[in-house]
This record gives sequence, structure tokens and C-alpha cells, in this order.
Amino acid sequence: MKPKFYILPVIIISQFFCTSLWFAGNAVIDDLVRHFDTDFNILGYLLSFVQFGFIIGTLTFALLTLADRFSPSRIFMICAFLGALCNLSLLIPNITIFNLLTARFGTGFFLAGIYPVGMKIASDYYKDGLGKALGFLVGALVLGTAFPHFINQFYQNQDFKAVIIATSILALVGGISIQVFVPDGPYRKAVPKLQLGVITQLFDILSFRKASFGYFGHMWELYTFWMFIPIMLKTYNSIHHVKIPISLWSFIIIGTGAISCIFGGLISLKIGSKKVAYQSLLISGIFCLASPFLFFLSKDIFLGALCIWAMFVISDSPQFSTMVAVAAPPELRGTGLTITNCIGFAITIASIQLLSFLADHTDNSIWLYPILGLGPAFGLYALRK
Repeated sequence: MKPKFYILPVIIISQFFCTSLWFAGNAVIDDLVRHFDTDFNILGYLLSFVQFGFIIGTLTFALLTLADRFSPSRIFMICAFLGALCNLSLLIPNITIFNLLTARFGTGFFLAGIYPVGMKIASDYYKDGLGKALGFLVGALVLGTAFPHFINQFYQNQDFKAVIIATSILALVGGISIQVFVPDGPYRKAVPKLQLGVITQLFDILSFRKASFGYFGHMWELYTFWMFIPIMLKTYNSIHHVKIPISLWSFIIIGTGAISCIFGGLISLKIGSKKVAYQSLLISGIFCLASPFLFFLSKDIFLGALCIWAMFVISDSPQFSTMVAVAAPPELRGTGLTITNCIGFAITIASIQLLSFLADHTDNSIWLYPILGLGPAFGLYALRK
């Protein structure tokens, strides 16, 4: 049964709209924390609390097998609404650090009902060519992640509230669109009741375990790289006494990953998801090791190199998700995608906090980024076993 022509575009656009919540707080971090006097790196905590909320959310969804027991389209809509409300709570007058971190935690929690559930919805419609469909979908995630930086570029020195309001409205529109235009897919197999122990059952499957471990290595690098892009640009500005627009180039660099996700999905139709994931992980790992030397390049080559790195750091993500979805039994596909997301994002917290700690205790941050190469090395080993 061929899905209606508009199904995938609606899923893609809704995913893009809703995942714009992810970095909304980070894009306006300077405005949010200007009146806070802290002796720790609040940027690292701000992103980590989103990740922590996402981890608790995905763990809850996985343990309760929510995406496999109930309508994923309805779950997507409800979480989009609640995530938007958490995002809007950043506009509370005289917000405290506790309120700030709690709001970001709540946003992350409800993103657990958006990102993996969006992939589950796509897998219920596209039995063949899933790598291509998820390539478009993760591309939407990339653009959604980068979009707050794009908005902020046009509102710098004006009202940061525009970023928060705009991303919240987009999330509401995305949630409604899924509910109205994308009913449950023809390949969905619902689990009739709560099933405990499904997580260990999934990891007993060798192909599921290998795909998951590869994904975990990829996640060690991905979000830490994204978070540190503005810091890399500021460092380069400081070293060379130039003025690269931070928000604009953060959007461009992160956003280029959407292109590679789409092309990777198309290429996977010919060579398979595993080869695309392996080559992407290998190249991004090489960039990790070579990263200190990028800061000594000319401005144009430096920016170009970051764009290429950003393309390969994400192009393996939809292919790992495809491998996970294919390896999981159809009735547990949503839970399989959700638990791998849960563990993967738990790993991002360790990576983010490690680099944030080291950045606070070193005078030259350009030598920190090779640590990100530990993730690709582990992922490549897992795929080769």
C-alpha cells in the first residue's frame, strides 16, 4: 500500500517545527542568563537539562511501551503542545535558574514524544526505503535544531522573546498537523498491553545490539559538537581578530547536516544503511582528531571544514535509526527506537559535561575536541565486530 503523497512532507515539516524547541534556549542563552551571577558553565547545564529531560522521557516511553500501545500521532500532538508550553515558560518575569533549568528539562521530556515517535510514525508508513524516509526526517531535525540560531540572527540586540514565541508557535502547528493529516500508518502493529522486559528482549537481538552500539558512539560526538560550534567560532574570532557572525554561521554549519541526511538516505537505497553509517562515522572521527589544526586555517577554509564536519557528523544518524527499526520486531519498533534514543542521549550528557569541565579548566580549548573521536572509534568497532 503506497502512502498518500503528502504524508512524508507533513511528517518532515512537523518534525522540523517541533524540534526547533531543542536549541531555543541555547540560541538566546546570553539574554536569558545575563542577570545571573554563576561560577559554573551554565550553557553546558542548559543543554544537559534538555538532554536529561529527553532521557527521562524516552525511558518512561520505552518502559511503558507508549508509542507501541497508543496512537503515535496523538502522542506526537500532545507532546508538541506540552513542549511548547514548557518553552514559553522561559518568558516568566524574573525567572530563576531553577525555573530556567526546569523549563528546559520539561521541553526535553516532551521532545521524547516527538523525535523518536516521529520516526516510529514514518516506519509505520514506509516499509521499503525507510533509510530514505528517515534521512529526510532527521534532516528536518537538523534544521529544527539550527533554526533558533537563524531567528536570533535577525533579532540580536532586540527582543530575544521572539525566538521563544516563534519556536513555540511552530511546535503547536507541527503537533496539530500530525494529528489532522497523518493517521496511524498501515504497517503499525499495536501491542495490546504493557510488556515488561522488552528492553532486554530487544538487546538480545544481535543486529539490534550492533546498530545500537554504533548509534551510541555517534551520539558521543554529535550534540557536543553542535553545542560547541558557537564556542569554536568565538575562539576563532579571538585567535584571528575577525568577526564571524556567530548565530548566522551556527545556523549554516548545523543546517548543512540536513543536506547530508537527505543524500545519505538516497545513497542507502543503493549501498545499504550500514555502509553509509560506517563511512560517515569514519570521516567525522577523522575530523575530531584533526580539529585543533582547523583553527590555523584561513577563515573561509575553516568555515568550510566545519560545514563538512557537520555534514558527516549527522548523516549516519538516520541510517542507524533505520538499522535499529529494521532489527526490532514490528510490534516493538517504537520502543526500540525510543530506548536507543534514551541511552544515546544519556551519553551526550557525559560528553557535554566532560568538555564543559575541561573547557573551564584549560586556557586553550582548541585541543579538547579530539576527545569527541572516542565515540566514532567505539561505533566503528561495534559495526566491525
